[in-house]
Amino acid sequence: MAKQRIALDMDEVIADVRPKLLDAFEQLMGWRPSREEYAGKKIYDLAGAAEVRNVLHTKGFFADLPVMPGSREVVRELMEDYELFIITAAMEFRFSFEDKYDWLATNFPFIPWKNIVFCGDKRIIQADYMIDDHVRNLETFGGKGLLYTASHNLAETRFRRVNDWEDVRTFFEEEKKIRTGGY
Repeated sequence: MAKQRIALDMDEVIADVRPKLLDAFEQLMGWRPSREEYAGKKIYDLAGAAEVRNVLHTKGFFADLPVMPGSREVVRELMEDYELFIITAAMEFRFSFEDKYDWLATNFPFIPWKNIVFCGDKRIIQADYMIDDHVRNLETFGGKGLLYTASHNLAETRFRRVNDWEDVRTFFEEEKKIRTGGY
């Protein structure tokens, strides 16, 4: 029996973009917003902060992002039972390719290079599950979509939400029980 496939986003799912964006915001704007101030939006969508988004276009921005807590361990576990692909919409930020590839090689060396997909539009992705922080990617996905909690998606209610990697682990443990009749 073929393994089911998981499509896994990078930014704000396994790679924590928020700390570097907050640092850039503080450097450019002269103050650091609280979580409450950017709840429901991207940090660079705060009034007058559009220039903060430009840091995403700089070489090296994606190279040293922190790993989301628990993601490495849970991804390794999931790979025992699932075919897992990293899917990242890297086309918008041309310098992100090398940074993201190297980041994955350093932080997730157990994911083979053939399981890394750099794309522009995730509508082409075919999998049984997708874990992503952007609703637009889940809206067109044909499998089960899991919305990974991020500041910009807090009001979204249409998709199953996972707040952290322990929630991801629990979801897939439940799915395995259903598949194998373990309930």
